Amino acid sequence: MRSLTAEEYVEAFKSFLDHSTEHQCMDEFNREEMPNIVASLGNGKSTINVLGIGSGTGEQDLKMIRILQAAHPGVLIDNEIIEPNPQHVAAYRELVNQASDLQNVSFVWHQLTSLEYEQQVKEKGTHKKFDFIHMIQMLYRVEDIPNTIKFFHSCLDHHGKLLIIILSDSSGWATLWEKYRHCLPSTDCGHYITSNGITDVLKRLGVEYQVYEFPSGWDITECFIEGDPVGGLMMDFLTGTKNFLGTAPPGLRRRLQEALCQPECSSKKDGRIIFSNNLSMIVVE
Repeated sequence: MRSLTAEEYVEAFKSFLDHSTEHQCMDEFNREEMPNIVASLGNGKSTINVLGIGSGTGEQDLKMIRILQAAHPGVLIDNEIIEPNPQHVAAYRELVNQASDLQNVSFVWHQLTSLEYEQQVKEKGTHKKFDFIHMIQMLYRVEDIPNTIKFFHSCLDHHGKLLIIILSDSSGWATLWEKYRHCLPSTDCGHYITSNGITDVLKRLGVEYQVYEFPSGWDITECFIEGDPVGGLMMDFLTGTKNFLGTAPPGLRRRLQEALCQPECSSKKDGRIIFSNNLSMIVVE
């Protein structure tokens, strides 16, 4: 058993997005809460500086940029992106090239991890300040979560805001990681962190924050169909392991499939198994 490569992760992640309401959940947050959150950004400045950390292929970034444009018409938006995956950077660039409504937005990509970016900034000794920084579903892959949050919070300008989107403690992931961790292979190098772990860090930093909870589901029915290629990719994403169903010991496979069916992880709807993928949107002042 081995961990997913960057390319394999992209493929497994796509199968997750195709069968979950993750992006619809974020869209709901964008619609209901984001206009109010970004209304005061920039404080009347002619340019709003934005930093996306672990932005992936950019779909969510551009949705937020458009909300910013609507809230601050005519204001320039200087958008910097930190994303280590070259495939994701290429897809993000292509998305920008195809868009016709981003005239007032400049883009700078840093093909780096958040830690590499942090080290670069500290070496230069220059500290660019941002009005809006967002970390969407990326803190699982960070080595030192408290220090990462502390550093990027220090990159905020006066009245700036940091948005952290992370799995909720009401999600099936939280139960899986807490109660059924023994069912997961040791190959996955991610951190098992949910919203309470993040708010604990923010309390220790003594900063003000607000948490918004939004429901989301992931249809994992195919995980239980023998030989199903989509189910195979889903299990790879769940475990961070290449070909988990083909390489895991049968006992481990069985225990994980049983854990996924538990009511605190999943619900049944119209004969389908829906894993709880609830998200917490944490806005830090």
